[in-house]
Amino acid sequence: MGDELKQLLVHADATPQFAQRLEFACRLAARHGAGVTALYASPSASEALPVASGMGPGLAVKRENLQDTELARARSVFEQLRPAGLAADWAEIHAFPLATAFAGRALYADLLVLGQHGPGEGWSTLMPADFLETVIALSGRPALVLPYTSARPGLPGNVVIAWKPGRGAARAVTAALPILRGANAVHIVSWGGDAEEDGEGEGPNIVSYLKAHGIESTWHREGAEPANLGDVLLSRAFDLQADLLVMGCYGHARAYEWVLGGASRTVLKSMTLPVLMAH
Repeated sequence: MGDELKQLLVHADATPQFAQRLEFACRLAARHGAGVTALYASPSASEALPVASGMGPGLAVKRENLQDTELARARSVFEQLRPAGLAADWAEIHAFPLATAFAGRALYADLLVLGQHGPGEGWSTLMPADFLETVIALSGRPALVLPYTSARPGLPGNVVIAWKPGRGAARAVTAALPILRGANAVHIVSWGGDAEEDGEGEGPNIVSYLKAHGIESTWHREGAEPANLGDVLLSRAFDLQADLLVMGCYGHARAYEWVLGGASRTVLKSMTLPVLMAH
């Protein structure tokens, strides 16, 4: 995805935040000449809630009606917000587990637009807590995650890259190249590292890599990596007036749940700005 951004996949559900995600994705797609697919995935649509043995026919019908209402609400938002002249499609997932099914569709997108896990509404409160990280890990696709509390995030203009030499951060930076080219300012923040990683030795580094792609950046080299790296990273992004944070997503699978590393977990929990992540 380093040279172009042509297909965005947006997570659609019945929460108010879907409108936020779709509107943002459409603006980003319009800037890059990309298409958008809204993929509806919620516990109601996936039949994730089994019918209890004691549930009577009346309750079953009520549940089905609620599921249909949520799906219709999300589809209505899509029809109202899709801009004229923008290639925008609607799709639905009726499979379970949700994250696995969504990740399968994500393979065909350049960038995912997802939302921070929040309280939600109705059946949507039952969205798996590790949906985001599982989709990112299983699909291998980069995701731009929007904060739950932000009403209308602006398109990225001032970007902060959390640089830590490794696959996750490198994939995130590569995925972000189309966005970085249009940014007004790009800041790199890093902690620790040896001389070569800090750009003081011979050979390529993160600044020279970005420059080769036509992107000027400012590198802020911090001291030793703090124990509360996630909190410090969000604080630095605020100090630098960032409207996008680019970082690697680190974690591992444990039993039936994807377990994040400390910094990734903190950022996804406490983020107040959009975050572009890759695993």
